[in-house]
Amino acid sequence: MTTSQITTHVLDTTVGRPAEGVRVELFVRAASGWSLVGSGTTDADGRASGLGPASVPVGEYRLHFDTGGFFAARGVDTFFPEVVLHFDVADDGGHVHVPLLLSPFAYSTYRGS
Repeated sequence: MTTSQITTHVLDTTVGRPAEGVRVELFVRAASGWSLVGSGTTDADGRASGLGPASVPVGEYRLHFDTGGFFAARGVDTFFPEVVLHFDVADDGGHVHVPLLLSPFAYSTYRGS
């Protein structure tokens, strides 16, 4: 599998481990609205690295995380049934890594490397 230019890593901060099994979708803003680029599920290390092509055009992107499904599968209630991260990809061609630190009642993110 080719590694996408855009990747993510989800960590479940309530247990201090990677969040395996989170459904993730990658969208790009098109003239007609948001268009699905690709999707996947985080692996045992909490990573989703095959969400799209090895190179993406400059533009606005969204990562959509099904956090409700993740927590429901573990019998845990959550305040945030989904997390949507909206970001820009610049013309530098570099890797864009967007980690998500997750708990049932909070989340945090940053531009990773």
